[in-house]
Amino acid sequence: MKSLLIALTLVWVAATANAADLRVASQKARADYESAQAEARESQQRILEYKATLTSVVADLAGRVDQLTTDIADLQRRLDELQAAETAQTQKQTEARMDMREYTGVIREAARELETTLSQSHFTAFETERMNRLKPVLAEHRFPGMDDITTISDLFFQEMVLSGEVDLRPGTVVDAGGTQTTADILTIGPFCAAYRTEAQTGFLRYGEENQHFFALSKAPPLAMRRNLSRYMAGDADAVHFDFSRGAALRQLTHRATLVDNIKQGGPIVWPILGIGLVALVIALERTLFLNRVHANTDRLMGRVNELAGRGDWSGCEKVLRHGKGKPVNNVLQAGLGAVNESRETLESVLQEAILKELPRLEHLLPALNIMGAVAPLLGLLGTVTGMIETFQAITLYGAGDPRMMSGGISEALVTTMLGLAVAIPIMLVHTFLRRRLEHIVGDMEEKAVALSNIICRECTLVPLKPVLPAPPGTVQQRARA
Repeated sequence: MKSLLIALTLVWVAATANAADLRVASQKARADYESAQAEARESQQRILEYKATLTSVVADLAGRVDQLTTDIADLQRRLDELQAAETAQTQKQTEARMDMREYTGVIREAARELETTLSQSHFTAFETERMNRLKPVLAEHRFPGMDDITTISDLFFQEMVLSGEVDLRPGTVVDAGGTQTTADILTIGPFCAAYRTEAQTGFLRYGEENQHFFALSKAPPLAMRRNLSRYMAGDADAVHFDFSRGAALRQLTHRATLVDNIKQGGPIVWPILGIGLVALVIALERTLFLNRVHANTDRLMGRVNELAGRGDWSGCEKVLRHGKGKPVNNVLQAGLGAVNESRETLESVLQEAILKELPRLEHLLPALNIMGAVAPLLGLLGTVTGMIETFQAITLYGAGDPRMMSGGISEALVTTMLGLAVAIPIMLVHTFLRRRLEHIVGDMEEKAVALSNIICRECTLVPLKPVLPAPPGTVQQRARA
């Protein structure tokens, strides 16, 4: 290809030279041809050299590629091993971190339990620094070390030792009047604390908020105070104490009175108490009235029988007029007004007189019965309203805090208690008064039958003759008529 190119070039040169010296041109062309040949050979030689070099380079590169491939495989295997080792190490770190968290949590939980124990222990009033020693352990970002563990164990052992001791030491207490004073304080383990001053002796309550001792507002009984004084003085071997850690003493001190229950009962309590007061007034009035109207009836009837046996109707009327207003007297007077009537008429008159006296005797007893029925219903109404308030508190605040529900429950229970406490005596008094009334009515019927028998017997055996002049309208004039 290259020879053909050269030939064409020579032909063109020859043509352009207008055939000027073909020999010179031919020589020059040959020289150029030979030069081109030499250059071509040199180029070919260089190409061959380059080819050999490149072949060698390619072979080296292929070897390097194989080596790199091997190295990559080794590195990939190493990478896999390192990743596996990293995963294992990460898991170990995670487990170690979890163990450390568990370790830290156990220590802090023990510290919190110790904090609760120390805050509730009355020994802290004597050693307030115990709480300060525990505060660093409870720090959120602090990692507890051996010093902290030692502190926790020391405080636990200290509390255990103090809990097994009965100790008498001086200290500061707040007495029942709210005055801070110095006293001898007796601690009986973790259960109870008592104090003794020159003026008084009693039990103490430990305040967790300010770490002070407070005297109970209500002093113990005299025998218990003497026992405490003798024990503190070393003259007694046994002493009264509250093993419930003050719960029993607080219950005795803060026992709710009737006034406290009334205050907790809500507005329904006042109608119940009003019913009880009105029922009490009615019961007293009816009891006094029935006792007054039924007094001396047997003696009265004996006197009437005596006079009637002699036919002295005027004397009978005078005796009955002396107790005017009493039901038995009124019935007997009505019977004396019908001495000349037949037995049937006399009995009808007496029965009519008894019926006239019944409304006065039964006065206010139905109202008392109604009050006895209404009082427990009002208590039930208070129970319902109290439970409604309780459920409203649960709806608003949840059931987590029992104190939120105590108001409604207290109102429910107190109203029920007061309603029953008022209704039961009312029903008992009503039953008593009703039996008393039935007894009076039976006595009136008995006296009426006795009078009718006497009148009928006397009218049959002895003609009616006035013993003394009778005033107008008396029994004797009506008999003559």
